[in-house]
Amino acid sequence: MWMRILVTAAMLPWLFAGCGQPAPSDGASTQRPRVALVMKSLANEFFKTMEEGAKAYHAEHADTFDLITNGIKNEEDISGQVALVEQMIARGVDAIVIAPADSKALISVLKRAQNAGITVVNIDNRLDEAVLAGDGLDIPFVGPDNRAGARMAGEYLAGKLQAGDKVAIIGGIPSAFNAIQRRLGFEDAMKAAKLDIVASQSGNWEMAKANQVASGIINEHPDLKAILCANDSMVLGAVAALRAAGRDDVLTVGFDNISAVRDLLRDGHVLCTVDQHGDQLAVFGIQYALEILKKGTSPEDQETPVDLITAKDLQ
Repeated sequence: MWMRILVTAAMLPWLFAGCGQPAPSDGASTQRPRVALVMKSLANEFFKTMEEGAKAYHAEHADTFDLITNGIKNEEDISGQVALVEQMIARGVDAIVIAPADSKALISVLKRAQNAGITVVNIDNRLDEAVLAGDGLDIPFVGPDNRAGARMAGEYLAGKLQAGDKVAIIGGIPSAFNAIQRRLGFEDAMKAAKLDIVASQSGNWEMAKANQVASGIINEHPDLKAILCANDSMVLGAVAALRAAGRDDVLTVGFDNISAVRDLLRDGHVLCTVDQHGDQLAVFGIQYALEILKKGTSPEDQETPVDLITAKDLQ
């Protein structure tokens, strides 16, 4: 079950990490809870969309809570994200809503946040459950079933291919839970359709890296029929590699439904993507953090929707 509840925010009287908020005109402090949204790379359109969604709710309900939004320079900047959480602890925020860059590496600093009395809500990329249990932490996850979403995309692709056709997977950062789940979802669909997975490599969520990986796979497997990418930034890189190689016959699949991929869906260069509603995902997490703060709600996971997007959905 997922929750569709309006959330709000008021601007903080300080700037932070290039993503700060304008100060209230009277400079007065408030008793509103302060919620920090800590995202991954703001160079990725998905997280810019997430930030814009959170700020839109803030603009509509500026009297309910204060919102700080920040993110890291790229998808692999794990130490930078740890530093952001540490700064939020030092600022004494009431809640941290985080899309962790790594499912294990952020747990230690989030434990320090909880020990400081800060409510923590995990969105987008699930923290490692075994490590959480080992540290005695109960951090709720608010987000989609990434495996189910990837399986939907894989099944749609499989309907365009024949048993025995060769396909490749370009995945995210290998230690990220959502990267693992999306790879597994793609594999579920490919194996069920008896397709041949000839390569499965990491593109680290980045367009440039995926472009390099895709170029190598294309050269090694000239009879390749499709490439499944675990996010849309990587599918952009894969499409560029296919164009450079003159391989418009190879189908591609993405995940995230960013605006940059929609023209490629319309012209057939991308077969499908998966919408996990990035503009709402942070809102769901912020709402739940506020509910925990207000009601003392016992933290429980909340599943949010995923939808398959094809060219016909954009008409």
